[in-house]
This record gives sequence, C-alpha cells and structure tokens, in this order.
Amino acid sequence: MNAFAKRVCYLLFLCLITLSVNGQSKKDLESKKAKLQKEIEFTNRQLELVSKNKSATAEQLNALRKKIQLRQSLISTINTEISSIGGEIENTSKEIVSLEQQMARLKDEYAAMIRYAYHNQNVYQRMMFIFAANDFNQGYRRIKYLKQYGEYRREQAAQIDSTQVKLTGKKIELVAKKNEKTALRNTEQTQKSTLEKEQLQQDQILKNLSDREKKLKKQLQEKQAAKLKLDRAIENLIKKEIEAAKKKAVASGNKNVTNKNVFTLTPEAQKLSSSFSGNKGLLPWPVEQGTITSTFGQHPHKELKGVMINNNGLDIQTSKGSGARALFNGTVSGVIGIPGAGKAVIIRHGDYLTVYSNLDNVTVKTGDKVTTKQRIGTVAESSEETSRGEVHLEIWKNSTKLDPQGWISRR
Repeated sequence: MNAFAKRVCYLLFLCLITLSVNGQSKKDLESKKAKLQKEIEFTNRQLELVSKNKSATAEQLNALRKKIQLRQSLISTINTEISSIGGEIENTSKEIVSLEQQMARLKDEYAAMIRYAYHNQNVYQRMMFIFAANDFNQGYRRIKYLKQYGEYRREQAAQIDSTQVKLTGKKIELVAKKNEKTALRNTEQTQKSTLEKEQLQQDQILKNLSDREKKLKKQLQEKQAAKLKLDRAIENLIKKEIEAAKKKAVASGNKNVTNKNVFTLTPEAQKLSSSFSGNKGLLPWPVEQGTITSTFGQHPHKELKGVMINNNGLDIQTSKGSGARALFNGTVSGVIGIPGAGKAVIIRHGDYLTVYSNLDNVTVKTGDKVTTKQRIGTVAESSEETSRGEVHLEIWKNSTKLDPQGWISRR
C-alpha cells in the first residue's frame, strides 16, 4: 500500500471515531427527549384532572406551567439534536467529497497504468527491458519491478472497488440523515405550535385567577395557620422525646448526657442515624410519582404578587389517594391531626425525623417500626377545588429543619 493510500485509511479511521462519539451524544439526546415526553404525558394527565373543575385554579396553573417548562426543554433538546445531525450531515458531505476526489485520483492512476501496460504488453519488449540490464543484479531487480508493478495494479483496482463501496454507503447515509433532520424539523414545528396554544391557555387561566385573589389570600392564611400548628406539634413532640431519651439514658447509668436540645442516642439509634445520613441524596420520594409544587424556605407566592411564603419542607403534588410511604427505616414517633393539614405522621430515624402531612387513612400508629417505602397512609386532596392530592414532607435533625430536596433522590 503506497503512502497516499495509508493517509486516506488513517483519515477514514478518524472519521469513524468521530461518528462513534456523535452517535453516543445522539443516544443521550434521544434518551433525554424520551424522558421529557414521558414527563409531559404525566403532567398532561394531571392537567386533565384539574381542568375538570369549572373554575381556574392554582393547581391548573402549576400543572400547565410545568408542562410548558417541559415542552420548552423538549424543543431545546430537539434543536440540539437537529444541530448534531446537521454536523453529521456536514461531516458526511465532506467525506463524500474526499472519497470522490480519491476515486478520481485512483482512476487516473489506474488508467495511466493500463496505458503503460498496453504499450508494454509485448513479451519481447519485457524481455528486452530485462536483458538490457548492466549486470545480473540489475536484471533481477527489473524482474522484481515488473512483478511488483502487476501486483500494484491489482491493488489499485481493489482500492477503486473498495472506495466505490464506501462512497455508495456514505451517499445512502447522507440521504438517511437528511430525512431524519426533516422529520425532527416537523416534530419541532408541531411542538412549537402546541406550546403556543398552551401559553395562550396559561394567559387565560391567569386572567381568571386574578378574580380569585381574595379567596387565595384567605386560603393562604388558613394554610399558614395549619403549618404553624403542625410546626408547634412537631417541636413539642421532639422536646418530649428528647427529654424522655435523656431520662432513660441517666437511668441506665449514662454519665455523658448533654444539656443541649438534642437526642441522647443509644448505639442502635446512632447506627440508624448514621445510615440515614449516609443515604443523603438517595432517599426515595414519599410517593411513587409526583411533582414538586413548593420548595423549602422563603420565596414569593406563585400567584399572589408581593406575598412571601415560608415552607418548612416540600409540597409534592400527586394523585388523590396515592400511597404515602416512609423514606427510611425508623419508628413512628407520633400520629397527629391538624385542622387544614389532615393527619400527620412523624417517623424517627435516630436523631433525624421525617414528617408526612395532609394524609388520610393512616395505617401506622405511635411506636410502630416501619421500613423504607412502607405505606403509612394515603394522600389527601390539596384543596376543596381540585381532585389532586398533595403531600407535605419535612426532614428534621433534632430541632433543626432541613431542606428535603437535598435528601431525596433526583428525578
């Protein structure tokens, strides 16, 4: 194989590597696109349920906003995929041009060899070429040259065939990529059209919601009052448990009981606490499927301008009647009823506690041992105006509130 042919093979090898990397990226994009479409379908089912109500609600708006956000991400992913395919098309086009140029050179070289062979096909001429050598070694080299020349000509013919096959394959590949890009463009236009309709629907809901501002403020006040009662109930329960644990430790002869407002842990409780802490970011959600509608901390109300709300945990929207489940192994510290917040279950995991409120049909009682993902009740309605359910989740360490979003797994 001559130097030129070796360089061509090396370039083709690099192209194959590039295509392999692009293929992996394309696979990731397709996976992300499928995941977004699945989330859109779930959010769409939520929206269909809340849309059955006669009046526009905050539940509708939240579901629609989530759907719009997901669709915008889907469109962005499609655009990225289109751009990626565009790059592949450009690379493939360049490869085709390179292969066509290579084919032309190979054909020219082969034609020149054919002409040379035609003019020197006479056996007498070949013999004269050999016998005209100055000595035996030069004659031997001329015999070897004629043999190598014949082999090289056959090799050139094989390269022409191989290059033609590659060229045909690349042209087919180019057509397929162009068709794929066209299909993605059509999908993008369909998604954009749907997005415009959803944004118009969102505008209409916002207009309807403006007439309900007073009612929303009243609901907010009631909800905040219920959360305050829940907060106090949790603090009182924690305080009692901390005191009980200290008394028990003193009675058992433990001389290292601290005066701080923290749990005095037995070795077993310490092991459970360490295990809970070690699973930070990996804990399961309190429901199998849901959407976070309100995050931890202080932030502006989504609908009421100028109104700030403070959330001690996460609010997760799901289907009414969905099973609420424990995040981790532990012991039920209490089951309490809070007007406006349904029933609440508090589970202790060493010096950590998880709180699940707005529940119906609680299936555990104080003192029960629970395991990870064990059903502890059902999720109640989030309000009287919607058939959707919403569970409120909190995580405490001793008497300190933590952000649950940093503890549960990402979706």
